[in-house]
Amino acid sequence: MSALSWKPFIYGGLASITAECGTFPIDLTKTRLQVQGQVNDAKYKEIRYRGMVHALVRICREEGLKALYSGIAPAMLRQASYGTIKIGTYQSFKRMFVEHPEDETLMINVLCGILSGVISSSIANPTDVLKIRMQAQGSVIQGGMMGNFIQIYQKEGTKGLWKGVSLTAQRAAIVVGVELPVYDLTKKHIIMSGFMGDTVYTHFLSSFTCGLAGALASNPIDVVRTRMMNQRSQQHGGHSNYKGTLDCLLQTWKNEGFFALYKGFWPNWLRLGPWNIIFFLTYEQLKKLDC
Repeated sequence: MSALSWKPFIYGGLASITAECGTFPIDLTKTRLQVQGQVNDAKYKEIRYRGMVHALVRICREEGLKALYSGIAPAMLRQASYGTIKIGTYQSFKRMFVEHPEDETLMINVLCGILSGVISSSIANPTDVLKIRMQAQGSVIQGGMMGNFIQIYQKEGTKGLWKGVSLTAQRAAIVVGVELPVYDLTKKHIIMSGFMGDTVYTHFLSSFTCGLAGALASNPIDVVRTRMMNQRSQQHGGHSNYKGTLDCLLQTWKNEGFFALYKGFWPNWLRLGPWNIIFFLTYEQLKKLDC
């Protein structure tokens, strides 16, 4: 087992923040598309957006350009924690299993991806809840990041900050367990085939592939997670719209059809694609600073 390095943690955090800033408006439209059309929630029952482009235009027109970055503060905080831990633990776990990158196997990489995804997302869950609440409300929400953090804690307690943590961990296990191994595998095969070397073009193609794979695998659980995190805990004996993650999944499917689980897929992919491209290009360039 090789010595563990702090560099993947730092590089992973910096690259994650860079990618988040570049793709945040797309992520916001994805959240808005996913929370609309809920027949059991009057606030989000109306279908306000016909698609990603329509959502972008309408949000800009009705709420202003600034609204496209509603929730950017907790999103950056999330990436500073989640992104740092995710990449750092993934690379560290791989080196614990195998000494050299060329000895890695798909099974080892998937296992390391699942473990790092669960650990990092569980720790960073409060920032995810905060980001989704602020994205869903847009210009209506008041108080900024700390004000809303305190509001959630006062009204819903610690449980409110870790709302949907099981779904977040499941989604992260799927996303990280798919994306990072697919990137590593694609990059490895492109280089070994002699088609391209370890260049920017290889990194671009590998990151594009892993973004598509991650979007296909994660979208259904992402829809359920978004709805679970966005619903408020009801006081005075009231009931929440969804009893749990399975109930949310079944209600969404029953009331809105199977393809409701793929609401926001295009913005999800159009975010994950560029996000992964920006992330891996940045990460790979940071790694070259060692050379």
